Amino acid sequence: MMKMQWTFVVGLLFALIIAIFATVNVERVPVDYVFGEAYWPLILVILSSVLVGFIISFCFSAFRMFNSEHKIKMIRKELDNARTIINEKDSELLRLKEQLSERSVSAIVEEESSEVSKRINAQ
Repeated sequence: MMKMQWTFVVGLLFALIIAIFATVNVERVPVDYVFGEAYWPLILVILSSVLVGFIISFCFSAFRMFNSEHKIKMIRKELDNARTIINEKDSELLRLKEQLSERSVSAIVEEESSEVSKRINAQ
């Protein structure tokens, strides 16, 4: 929140400096185009230059933000896929532990039953 306030204050200060600078420079100046020349008030040249700079900065910023959002979506999708794989592996691990536990119990039962059979045969 504080960063936004500072950004706003700096933006206002910058706009104020430009406005003062532009109002002091009101004489007409030549603006050369590729196909000709025109005389414009310097205030319009300054303000239009600032506007074009703002538009270019905004376009670059919007492109970077769009690109970042696209990367975030891809990373979230990868994260969801990884979570799905982890959940599947956890389920498989639990199933294997249960199978191992069942086999251990059945091995113990078989061992005890063979010992009982040996005792009965020995008697």
